[in-house]
Amino acid sequence: MPMQLTFLGAAGEVTGSRHLIQAGDARVLVDCGMVQGGRDAPQRNRGPWGFDPAGLSAVVLTHAHIDHSGLLPRLVADGYAGSVIATPVTIELIGVMLRDSAHLQLAEAARVTRRHGPQVARTPLYGFEEVEALMRRMVPLPYGETRTLAPGVRVRLSDAGHILGSALVELWLEEGERRCKLAMSGDLGQPGRPILKDPAPIAEADVLVLESTYGDRDHKPLAATLDELVEAINYTLIERHGNVLVPSFAVGRTQELLYWFERLALEGRLPPLDVFVDSPLANEVSQITARHFELFDAEARRLRQDVLAGRTHCHIRETNSVEESMAINRIEGGAVIVAASGMCDGGRIRHHLRHHLPNPRTTVLIVGYQAAGTLGRRLVERAPSVSINGQRVPVRARIVTLGGFSAHADQQAILGWLRKFRRPPQTWLVHGEPQAANALAARITTDLGWSGVAVAALGEVVPLGAGPA
Repeated sequence: MPMQLTFLGAAGEVTGSRHLIQAGDARVLVDCGMVQGGRDAPQRNRGPWGFDPAGLSAVVLTHAHIDHSGLLPRLVADGYAGSVIATPVTIELIGVMLRDSAHLQLAEAARVTRRHGPQVARTPLYGFEEVEALMRRMVPLPYGETRTLAPGVRVRLSDAGHILGSALVELWLEEGERRCKLAMSGDLGQPGRPILKDPAPIAEADVLVLESTYGDRDHKPLAATLDELVEAINYTLIERHGNVLVPSFAVGRTQELLYWFERLALEGRLPPLDVFVDSPLANEVSQITARHFELFDAEARRLRQDVLAGRTHCHIRETNSVEESMAINRIEGGAVIVAASGMCDGGRIRHHLRHHLPNPRTTVLIVGYQAAGTLGRRLVERAPSVSINGQRVPVRARIVTLGGFSAHADQQAILGWLRKFRRPPQTWLVHGEPQAANALAARITTDLGWSGVAVAALGEVVPLGAGPA
């Protein structure tokens, strides 16, 4: 079998990351993500793998987000019996995230059955038993250590700066006299963000697989984004006496927002805030984040010391029970409600949106990427009404999009990271909608003078490695 790379997900779209590397008898899968958004997502998540799970030698996970990890329990249930390599923090996060994913799937299956009857009952992709079976296969690999995955395949992980524990992947492949170094960005973080360190540089590779989520644009400067955040919250809470809803990703984005709420209140730019974090998953992730102080940047360490010393102006309340969640909606004004999911396609945010979207005193802050086909995308596109759990809900709330909070590198940040590279012979762009990926390919070619830059297609097979010179 020739040495090759096959793009099985996140090619031409921002979801479902899955890439298969073959070298000799070794088969290594990098990421095994769930497709999110779009009516065909359930069918695609149940579709054929494109390989035999039992024939894999190893799986490498770049980070804990569901679009990179969400099908791992199904992979194990379908016969994969090897190790899943990830950073120690990612393993902590993956446990709580996939248990939450199983809970949501079980709840959605029950809801569909109640609504349509047993003749259209939906079977969950996996349950808690499958998640626990996966967790027994997770193997930690700290940043900077090199490990052999199979004969002819070695791996090293470095900090991607995207979320806590996120990793860049370097793979050294050998097959007979053929050699290839493959580098994969996973999701590349935006430099200069709070809490996280900047993405680590990689010096060289023969083939680079690079994300392109924001390949066609730059984020608004952070200072301007913070100004918009301050304006939106002050306008809603003080002038309108309303509530602020924040659909937020439980991993990374929620913790960053809590950082900024605290810091801006300490600086006097925001009033004392009553913040409800209505996501059991986000609350667990915040606890994991607090345990890994060594991964924080210097600024985040200083602010945490202030909070621990009692210098705080935010009253943060973590809600866990359904009853506590429902009680929040009895608050007529003055509350900041942070709830998952970040794209509004599941979780408790849908409950709050159904209640608050008809209220013109409400502001909904969109603080992350909204994939095509998601409820969040429809809100960003100013739909006059949306469907939530089968109910048509008018949108009278103010919708404010704060693009500067993205955890993904923007076009300039990606180009800056690439400038530290020695030009690879091949660069393949993934994890981006076509417009973004094509725009990034053009900028890499013109600005950096790189050749061999292409946008990956779903199912495309790329030969790897060259014989001795």
